[in-house]
Amino acid sequence: MLGTKSKMAAPMDVDESVGEDVVGRGSVRDMFTEASEIIQLIQSTTSIYTDTIAVETCLERFLFIMDKYQEQPHLIDPHLDKIIETLLGVARASGRPHKVAHLSFQQLYIITKTRGHKVVIRHLPHEVADLEPTLALLNSQTLTDYQTWETRYMLLLWLSIICIIPFSMCRLDSNSTRTPIADRILHTAKQYLDVSDKSRDAAALLISKFVTRPDMKATMLPDFLDWSLISLTQIDSNSIAGMTSLSGILSTLALLFKHGKRDDIVGYAPVVLEKLTEYQLNNINNTLLRKLHIKLMQRIGLTFLTPKLASWRYQRGSRSLSKNLDTQPDGDMSTGETTEPSTDEEEYDIPEQMEDIIEHLLIGLKDKDTIVRWSAAKGIGRVTGRLPKELADEVVGSVLDNFTLRDSDGAWHGGCLALAELGRRGLLLPERLDEVLPVVMRALIYDERRGSCSVGAHVRDAACYVCWAFARAYDPDQIRLYVNDIASALLVTAVFDREPNCRRAASAAFQENVGRQGTFPHGIDIVTTVDYHAVGNRVNAYTTLALYVAMFEEYTEPLIDHLVKYKTQHWDHYIRELSSRSLHELIQLTSPQLTAQVISHLLPIATGIDLDGRHGAVLALSEIIHGLYVHSLKHNRNLCDVVSVEHMKAIISIPQQLEQAQYFRGMGGEMLRPAVCYLILRVSQCHCVLDQPTVEHWLTILNDNIHYNDKDFTIQTSAVTALAEFLLTYCVNSDGTVSEIITRRQLLKLYLDGLRLPLEVNRVGYTLAVGRLPAFILTGNLTKVLSQLFNASHITTQEASYAEARKTVLNAITSVCETVGIEVYDSPSDSHVGPMLLADIYTTCLSAMSDYTVDSRGDVGAWVREAAMSTLADVTILTLQAGTQLISPYICERMISCLIQQSAEKIDRTRAVAGEILYKLLHLNNPALPHIPHRERLEVILPSGDRIRPVNWSVPADVFPRIIQMLELETYSYSVLLGLTVSVGGLTESLVKHSWQCLEQYIQTLSVNVDKLTTFCDIIVRVFEDHTKQDRVAVPMFKMLDLLLTNDCFRLLEESDDNTHFPLRILRQCKTEITNCGEPQKIVASINVFCGLLQFAETRQSALSRLVLLLCHKYPRVRKQTSSQLFEALLVYDDVCDDVIDEVMSVLGDTNWDVELVLLRPVRNRLCELLAIPKPVSKASVKKPQTVG
Repeated sequence: MLGTKSKMAAPMDVDESVGEDVVGRGSVRDMFTEASEIIQLIQSTTSIYTDTIAVETCLERFLFIMDKYQEQPHLIDPHLDKIIETLLGVARASGRPHKVAHLSFQQLYIITKTRGHKVVIRHLPHEVADLEPTLALLNSQTLTDYQTWETRYMLLLWLSIICIIPFSMCRLDSNSTRTPIADRILHTAKQYLDVSDKSRDAAALLISKFVTRPDMKATMLPDFLDWSLISLTQIDSNSIAGMTSLSGILSTLALLFKHGKRDDIVGYAPVVLEKLTEYQLNNINNTLLRKLHIKLMQRIGLTFLTPKLASWRYQRGSRSLSKNLDTQPDGDMSTGETTEPSTDEEEYDIPEQMEDIIEHLLIGLKDKDTIVRWSAAKGIGRVTGRLPKELADEVVGSVLDNFTLRDSDGAWHGGCLALAELGRRGLLLPERLDEVLPVVMRALIYDERRGSCSVGAHVRDAACYVCWAFARAYDPDQIRLYVNDIASALLVTAVFDREPNCRRAASAAFQENVGRQGTFPHGIDIVTTVDYHAVGNRVNAYTTLALYVAMFEEYTEPLIDHLVKYKTQHWDHYIRELSSRSLHELIQLTSPQLTAQVISHLLPIATGIDLDGRHGAVLALSEIIHGLYVHSLKHNRNLCDVVSVEHMKAIISIPQQLEQAQYFRGMGGEMLRPAVCYLILRVSQCHCVLDQPTVEHWLTILNDNIHYNDKDFTIQTSAVTALAEFLLTYCVNSDGTVSEIITRRQLLKLYLDGLRLPLEVNRVGYTLAVGRLPAFILTGNLTKVLSQLFNASHITTQEASYAEARKTVLNAITSVCETVGIEVYDSPSDSHVGPMLLADIYTTCLSAMSDYTVDSRGDVGAWVREAAMSTLADVTILTLQAGTQLISPYICERMISCLIQQSAEKIDRTRAVAGEILYKLLHLNNPALPHIPHRERLEVILPSGDRIRPVNWSVPADVFPRIIQMLELETYSYSVLLGLTVSVGGLTESLVKHSWQCLEQYIQTLSVNVDKLTTFCDIIVRVFEDHTKQDRVAVPMFKMLDLLLTNDCFRLLEESDDNTHFPLRILRQCKTEITNCGEPQKIVASINVFCGLLQFAETRQSALSRLVLLLCHKYPRVRKQTSSQLFEALLVYDDVCDDVIDEVMSVLGDTNWDVELVLLRPVRNRLCELLAIPKPVSKASVKKPQTVG
């Protein structure tokens, strides 16, 4: 609800990354600048109506222009007359096709949708002469034509304005034999009450205005009401058609009681109410019908009551600014007295039916749908404004009865909307504020758990609307007693509510109160910071805005109180985590007394029965203790000065109590384990004193969580993070010596043995732990630790899918190097990484760069390669800081080559990691990375500088034009071509497109240099041979070779005398790849290569032999593909079989290659005869020679 009201604070909801100034300029317009274009689009319909594409383009442009003015439709008004005149001129021109008229009415509807029908119909021509043509045009329409509903809708709206002009209808009926025009209008409009498009709404408006005309109300009005009430009883409300008809009738009745004069329709109101009550529409399962039922009820109620404002209503000043200025020359605020004189003797005539009507409206406040509740709330406000004070007070009391624990969230929402309407209209007297405001405060925090989620956001939003309405309704003196409560509640909602629309609604309501009331503490300062856009980001609201608001002492305690009582036990774990982070900062602003109260409140919850409460309380206590520790350090105090010993002991005992209660088991334990690890982390950071049993117990808990089977590794990560701080705090004495509480050897053995466990999830946990071990444990055992990590990074047949574990190993190697450091000499005490260990680290990382493991999750080896590249970068930077002599030319060349290869491969994410690291290492300074081959050329290809646009390594169009230049560098040509092969033969369209375009352009530069082309071909063969039987490279290689052969990229080799036998080497490798191959995809990919090799004389016969063998392959797909590709190849290379080409083509084209092989072998043999190649001989047919003896 208040999403609408919130727009007062900002015109639109935009992405946070967009600046507010840009938003402001983009959404505010000064004038309707496209008026001339709109006129041109209207006039163009006469020439384009036969062209469907042109018509759609015209309408889309028209709609696009008008949609820009949805927020400021009044800018169209100065041009509205001209636009409508042009539209109707086109539509009404004689001789024009119906399509032109329909297009014009479509455009008119778009304008009506933007500006509103109430404004547009006033600009339509409405003279007596327009009635007959408009009615005739409407009667010529087809009710069921779904393509022309805009025409019917606009014609009905047009009739609704024509029929209210002051002339007598009977004067138009000159022909006595013809049906009177009044009957024709009503009959036509009734037909449209049964349609399901928007014409129904226009027909309801037309009927409501037509039958209430002075000359029609005596005859047409009662007849129509009789027809409506009879139809209500005859319609089947369970059918779709019945619901549509009901909707039309109820809409018409509601509009009729709105537009008709009270004296004309009050006599019919009791009958309509009686029939409406009998029909029991409030129980029907249709939202729109229930809404129309409520709307009609309130309109009937307003008809029963005299249309005058209650003299007892509360008014804050006058609605007229001039009157306010005249009556308050000194600038004093209004005292809240009513503007009308009080008349005690004023009489109210309240019919007995009003009790039933108000009861229906109160029931409507509890409806399950928002639009029904909103309509009921407005009805309550309107009806109450015409009741005497005593009855109005009873209505307010009935509304307040909606706010009980047994009422649904819908009742709370409807009650809030009703309170807002009553307050906005001055019907909620100040005497009631003592009862109303506590209800509103409860509604601002309403949040009911429903399964795994909750309901209540709409209630909180409506409660903000109530506060917004009260800001306008009451004098500051009347609401002064409640200012602190309202301000605190709104700010709590603005910074801590889970839903962004509620936070923005509370911010808008707070802003309204600051501007209207002027009594909110520090209102101006807060409004400028806690604004519409700032509260949109939840993290920013919890951490930054909450801390800013809490700086004002009036709001500190309410904010903390809300977090502790509600948000730490919230159903959303993310909210609980944010709440604890917020408490870390807010608790530093409180007094020791409040701190003690907060801890006392959270301690029993931390070990209670509610899972969400336990989780939130443990996190909150963790952050509170650390926040107090930080605060005490700033003020040179001890933690024990702000936290009592009893509380500290209770907090330290939480892990033990939770374990004794067996709360670490099951699904709930998976949520609680990271929280307990976080508590251990924070207590360790606070350097709290622990006894030996507690230290040993906590270490046991951490080791148990490290070993836990959590597939997301959240628990292991939390335990390992706490482990590092825990060991540094409780295993090292104050003088730097190692404590005897924990045996280093046993602990290290436990973690190193965990690296060989059979389950990957356990390995990951122990690997993370090894990576976070402090230096005092690694010293003396560094070689052993790293050796175990090196072994764990190797790929074995049984553990090939353990990619996550291998990735974690590489990250652990980086962490160990950062912990112990790298030196230029080997350590006798095994306390740091020296040259020997460093060489093993580089060997391990470079070996991991060839991890291309694939399983059901895809290329999981990419995780390992990315981790290896990151480790290489981090270790290299540490090594350079120790001494550049540690980097050998061989290591540097291999490292850069691997990075270049990865930056040319197909996975965008991996390519981006490789490219960024390559760029980073290339441009390192102080010191620079030595021994980079072709450094100068690489720096030209990948330049640095503030004015140089950075390369987007995940976008193929950015990467491959640079990568292809590295093919000219001898050192990197093999790596570049290996990466390009995978990309050119890939599956992604953009990847293949850009990589192939760059490779093709490069080969064109080699077309005049046979030596360079020969070198390029040699590299292709080397790549192919080095990856024999590796489908990861072989299949893309087939695809790349097909592209190269099809585009005649090797023509220069055929023409050259210096033949390197490149085609023959490729043919041999292709044969090797598909020998004993059972993968149809791979065989099909090779067929195109064999066909491409037909262009070379030295490979023609062998290629043909292989192709005819495939014509009798066991897979029909392979046979058909071979036939099709060979057919096309023989058309291109027509010199293969000049004399018998026609017969060969006939055999290939006419044969059904899906039949059994027995039938295909004679056909294949005939092809062999025609092509002059040996017939294949089956191994089974070759008999062993018989021996005579």
